[in-house]
Amino acid sequence: MHPDTVTIEALTAERIRAAEGELAALLQDAVHDGASVGFLPPLAAADATHWWRGAAEESERGARTVWGAHGGDERVLGVVSLVRAGSANQRHRGDISKLLVHTSARGRGLGRRLLATAEAAAADSGLRLLVLDTETGSAAEGLYRSAGWTRAGVIPGYAQGPDGRLLATTYYYKALG
Repeated sequence: MHPDTVTIEALTAERIRAAEGELAALLQDAVHDGASVGFLPPLAAADATHWWRGAAEESERGARTVWGAHGGDERVLGVVSLVRAGSANQRHRGDISKLLVHTSARGRGLGRRLLATAEAAAADSGLRLLVLDTETGSAAEGLYRSAGWTRAGVIPGYAQGPDGRLLATTYYYKALG
């Protein structure tokens, strides 16, 4: 995969549904590779598909926007979501969620491009603050720091790892304009 042959586009709810099998496989790939994204391995295809169906419903309601990165063969190589806060006093902010890049496409800047796409769209839509969380010590932390995100703090024992250990999570934020 050459970075110039990758297209990133917002996925409609219909497109999410049409690609739910492929998106489920991407989520399974990430979880089975150790990503702490709310699931534990082994992640069944049915559970991953169910999650994406929920994401499509959120997309229809305007609560979530999903961007997909596609290679020249139209295969989904990565995704990122922007989830808008629902509370009246928090509508100025959003959460970056499920930044996933297939293991076969990592190390080529795709995660950075997906993140930048979500950040730009958030700013264009009037959001002024983004937040996210990630496993403390994960490779993703380096991406977020180098992309200008600020570490807000660490919560110990936040999520369970595949081996049963409780893992710390680091929260980050980024002010937009």
